[in-house]
Amino acid sequence: MTIEGAALRTALRPYASGIAVLTAADAAGPAGVTITSLTSISTEPALVSFALADTSSTWRRIKDNQWFGIQILSGDQTDVARRFATPGTDRFAPPTRWHTGPHGVPLLDGCLSWLVCSRYDRIRLGDHHLVVGAVAHAEVGVGGDSLVHLHGELQPVASVALTKASVD
Repeated sequence: MTIEGAALRTALRPYASGIAVLTAADAAGPAGVTITSLTSISTEPALVSFALADTSSTWRRIKDNQWFGIQILSGDQTDVARRFATPGTDRFAPPTRWHTGPHGVPLLDGCLSWLVCSRYDRIRLGDHHLVVGAVAHAEVGVGGDSLVHLHGELQPVASVALTKASVD
């Protein structure tokens, strides 16, 4: 027996989650959705995961794709996060800036970094699908602050500069 979904969402509101956009392409063109479930699983081999709901229109389009992209959004990309979270929107129409990356994966411009992954595994868990991707390409993009979801809001989180303390 588990708690209700609403109770879980309430309990997790104070937990900051990074914001990313998942992208892939099918015969109908590019598809994408905002995700907060990105997790680094392993560095050897390089594996990441995300989860999408059964009800996601993006899931229905990309569930059989071998290749997908993950873009880590910067603190000034709140509009991109909202656009890719809004159902029924042409998410790749202007003002979205994007290009085709390795393996035909659509990649968004202006992100902190992006990954191109091949599907390593897929598991249905509850009302979601957990997808594990093997990272085939990675690139660091623009510098800047990260974008997180915290207390039900999208918020930039200032980068922390580490400095070495001098000893007198």
